[in-house]
This record gives sequence, C-alpha cells and structure tokens, in this order.
Amino acid sequence: MSRLAPGADRLARGTYLAARRCLDRAAAWIARARRDDLTGWRAALGCWVRVALLALGVLLLGRLIRALPALMWLLSGAWLVAAWRAGRPASAETADEPSEEPLTEAPAEAPGEALRALLLEVMGEADAVHLATVLAHLQKKGHWTGRTVTDLRRRLAALEVPHDRSVKVRGVPTWGVRRKHLQEAPSPAPTQETPTEASTAA
Repeated sequence: MSRLAPGADRLARGTYLAARRCLDRAAAWIARARRDDLTGWRAALGCWVRVALLALGVLLLGRLIRALPALMWLLSGAWLVAAWRAGRPASAETADEPSEEPLTEAPAEAPGEALRALLLEVMGEADAVHLATVLAHLQKKGHWTGRTVTDLRRRLAALEVPHDRSVKVRGVPTWGVRRKHLQEAPSPAPTQETPTEASTAA
C-alpha cells in the first residue's frame, strides 16, 4: 500500500462526511422556516424562500469564481482542510467529542421513551415527521446546536427508535419517523437497572 493511501482515504471519507453535513444543515435551516401557525402552501412559503436564497447563493458563487478564477484555489484549500478534519479516524473523533447532549429535558425518564414522546410532540396531529423538522425543533430550544440529521439518525438507531428515508410529509420523502411505528415498536431495554427493579430483585 502506498504511503499516500491513508491520507487519500481520509480525504475521501472526509469529503463525503463534510458534504453530507452541509446538506443536513441546509435541510435543517430550510425546515426551520416552516410556520406552525399556518397551513397549506402558506406554511411552507418560508421554506421555498430559503431554497431560492440557497440557489441564488450558489449561482452568485459560480459567477464570482468565473470572474476571479484564483478564488477557486482558496475555496479548494478551505474544503481540503474541512474534509481532512471530518475524515479523522473514529477513535480520535470519539476522544475529542464531548459527552452527547440529551435530546430531552427529562433525565429521569428512559431515554427511548423520552425520545418517542418528543417525536410525537413535534409530530402533533400528523402521521409522520421529518428528522430535519425534529432537529430544527431541538435547535430552537437551544439543544443539539451544530448537530446534523445524521447525528440524529445515529441517536435514533442507538435507542432502537424506528425511522427510514422514505417518510413522506406533504408529499416530500426523506428521513423521518411514522406515528404507527412509534406506537407499535417495543420500548428498548434499559441500559441500567432502575431502583425499583433492584429492590424487587433483592
């Protein structure tokens, strides 16, 4: 194996992760524009405005690069640095990563049940909710700042909360959870013995 292979592999992995994080953050930013006090197309009007702003930003950036080709070197260097950081080995990432922030403010409740309650709360009267909407709800309350939909998916998987990538809300399919799955799925086994169980076993 070439000496450059580990570095190239890290850059490739980091490029994928950095791009996915950018897309997740853009999706969360767009989802935050949805109005809960309106219905129909009016509720989603802010989302479409943000989509238009993103498209306009990409168009202006493309024209700026065409006018100043040297700018591409600066952007490429910045992206390489971001990709290198994102692609660091999992062991180093785990060591540097702070303790995971809870998704809810109810530490006394089992994590899986608390998360299901949160998802149902954000879902409201609907039959499903997108994870981008859940993440936007959390970040509005000051939780999970800087996290992405991918981080939320990992948390759901760790707590055995069912979710998939084809959940449709208002005709748009993406990562989300369905009410029927939340209600049908069994509660995940607790990681630690509760005081009640301990006293019974004794």
